[in-house]
Amino acid sequence: MVEWECLLAGGGFEELVEAGEPRLVAGQEDDGCVVFAISSRLSAALAEAERSELEDAAVAWSSQRAKDGEVIGMEIASVILGDLAALVSSARRQGQGAYCWVA
Repeated sequence: MVEWECLLAGGGFEELVEAGEPRLVAGQEDDGCVVFAISSRLSAALAEAERSELEDAAVAWSSQRAKDGEVIGMEIASVILGDLAALVSSARRQGQGAYCWVA
């Protein structure tokens, strides 16, 4: 989520940490699963992003992950960000937030 926010909304890791993002809402127990709230800034960036912006972010995210040894294909990254943008847009229309569960 931090990478997505940096790519789509700007700013850096340190700025997000200082702002208390991402905000943990559940987890950190023995199973290692956590749930983070998607920040209002990332939510707005996802909801307002054009398809080309999401694709550019997907390319950059895929490249960043590859540098860390995690392979996420560009097509999969694009689908993930596109689906996330659709989910967040729907939640915002209903006055709801969105969350990210990490295992």
